[in-house]
Amino acid sequence: MTPDTADTTRLLLPIHADDHVHGPESASYTLVEYGDYECPDCGRLFDIIRNLQSTLGDQLRIVYRHYPLSGIHPRAQEAAEAAEAAGRQDRFWEMHDLLFQNQSALQRKDLISYAQSLQLDADRFRNELKKKVYEDRVREDFRRGVQNGVYKTPGLFLNGVRHDGAWDRDTLLRVLTQ
Repeated sequence: MTPDTADTTRLLLPIHADDHVHGPESASYTLVEYGDYECPDCGRLFDIIRNLQSTLGDQLRIVYRHYPLSGIHPRAQEAAEAAEAAGRQDRFWEMHDLLFQNQSALQRKDLISYAQSLQLDADRFRNELKKKVYEDRVREDFRRGVQNGVYKTPGLFLNGVRHDGAWDRDTLLRVLTQ
């Protein structure tokens, strides 16, 4: 297979150490999302994924990778950096949830408020956002997404295969478990 005809339907880059993973490595099913905290469709998918987690429990492993579409979502990049800053204080998933639950409130003051509600070191968090400490980390996820053939959000891979179809709960559950 030449580079021009590469199979972009598969998850080209495996799950790696710096990915954000929720669920056991031994899980039967894996869902990888390339997402954007300001994307309305990603917000709807967030609720669906939570339902799938509730249904499948430890059989499901979720991987989240940043894919901020900054051109149309001006607060997405900094929100992703906020999730990374929280992750450095072992609270990535809690911040991830807050960002999706509050998609219309992603200004820096909101992000700092979320950090305080999670009892993070707020000074450290504020300083890391100001200095854009995690900008390159977020951009690396974006680059990996492009390499994986992601062109919109949400970008989904179910059990290693890109999913371009419907992403309602029943469809995702069926595709994951078939």
